[in-house]
Amino acid sequence: MDRRAFLTFALKAGATAAAVTVAAPALAGGHGRVAKFAKKNSYAVSGRAELVKEGNGYVVNLLDDFSFAKAPDPKIALGRNGFDKSTLMGLLKSNKGASSYKVPAGVNAEEYNEIWIWCEQYNVPLAVATL
Repeated sequence: MDRRAFLTFALKAGATAAAVTVAAPALAGGHGRVAKFAKKNSYAVSGRAELVKEGNGYVVNLLDDFSFAKAPDPKIALGRNGFDKSTLMGLLKSNKGASSYKVPAGVNAEEYNEIWIWCEQYNVPLAVATL
């Protein structure tokens, strides 16, 4: 059921506005800030990622709809209006589907507005999702 169908159903079923407001964020991909990837250079990418607070830290989740073309040395990182090397979380685990990456300890992910796929070997951007 997509978001529009859920909201229409909830309103017809007599749900209060408060109940609809509480339910809507869960449909956005979970419990964090969600963004859609856009390609950089000529690397094909599609799908979404989310940034989630988990305990005392943060996790980046690539969602089920994620797909990325092959590229050398693709790594996940955060950025604030540009890639930040200090936030590198490791190699991309899979080019397709869901996977998770822990944000390095000491990094306040709330200060960042982007999730990057970065080629560390050649120091070039492959894709970015703006939160």
